[in-house]
Amino acid sequence: MGDSAERPNYERMDIDTKGEGAVGKAFRNQVAYCVNNGAPVTARIVAAIWDTIEGGLDNALARRIAEWQGAPLADALPLRVAGGLHWLHLTGREPALEPIYRGIGADDTAIVTEAMTVHEAQLLPWLDGPPQTNEAGRSSNFIAAMLWLAGKGLPPRFECLEIGSSAGINLMLDRYHYDLGGVHVGPDDAVMHFTPEWNGASPPDEPIAIVSTKGCDVAPVDLTDPDQSERLKAYIWPEHTIRFERMEAAIRAATERKPDLERINAADFVERELAKRQAPGTTRVLMHSIVWQYVPADQQARVTAAMEAAGAKASADAPLAWISVEADRTVHRHNLKVRYWPGGEEATQLTWSHAHGADIEWLSA
Repeated sequence: MGDSAERPNYERMDIDTKGEGAVGKAFRNQVAYCVNNGAPVTARIVAAIWDTIEGGLDNALARRIAEWQGAPLADALPLRVAGGLHWLHLTGREPALEPIYRGIGADDTAIVTEAMTVHEAQLLPWLDGPPQTNEAGRSSNFIAAMLWLAGKGLPPRFECLEIGSSAGINLMLDRYHYDLGGVHVGPDDAVMHFTPEWNGASPPDEPIAIVSTKGCDVAPVDLTDPDQSERLKAYIWPEHTIRFERMEAAIRAATERKPDLERINAADFVERELAKRQAPGTTRVLMHSIVWQYVPADQQARVTAAMEAAGAKASADAPLAWISVEADRTVHRHNLKVRYWPGGEEATQLTWSHAHGADIEWLSA
């Protein structure tokens, strides 16, 4: 861990914890989380950022981090700063960071302290919003859930609504090919091919079709804009090189045909879309991945109420489903859960999976 003497252990904390000690605990937990998810370089960066804060760096950037008013873990505060530093490295604005990103032993704290001092003005805006970790590999979970829903007898034609779409990479899930435990879905000439390491039984081998996809984000990213795509790349953990390849493929796909994505908050979007007529013989799906923690509590309540109200009106010929892929930090894994109406109102966990879809453990019989 560079110049850190010990690797910190994960400390249990409620994701919405605020106040004294919360920022330090969030940084230490993020280091542990990175280590457990195969990201030692990002762990070094996060650890060095906190070492810099504890070391007494006194500027507007350091003070804003140390005196964070929100819930630092829910706000992904450590990754906001780490994204900014990665951007400095990727764009060549701070060559001194190179030894850390190349995995070479270095005085991490000294390097990061200097970067946070010299580039204070450039790094401050990175604190203004959560990281946008758009990852195409998470689509494998979405597709697996749709196979399961089709296996339950729901119409296998899916109208997909996504909240927190970021750049809309998962809105293009019908352009990808998946091998999910030997079950193949998607075009052979796909933009990307996904074959996650599969554990457990295979999902139902059902023919499915994506009828439409539409998404929202409070700060959508245009993949075809070089400056915006550059920022998105900065949130990719540098260890995960395949994700950069996927990002380039997604940029090419969006350049050919942009995903249907708009700037609107999650609650307004869900309420509006659920009020629209649903075509008979289709399953309407709300889906999201690594998003829910960033949705304000009042909007979470509105989305839940809207889904349950729409679910009460759902029919066998026009059912509703809710697919979510979210983090369970107690086990450093992500779970895929599904609710559907009518008939299965309680959430069912279908998988444990890697944050970026590298492996999936199928739990359903």
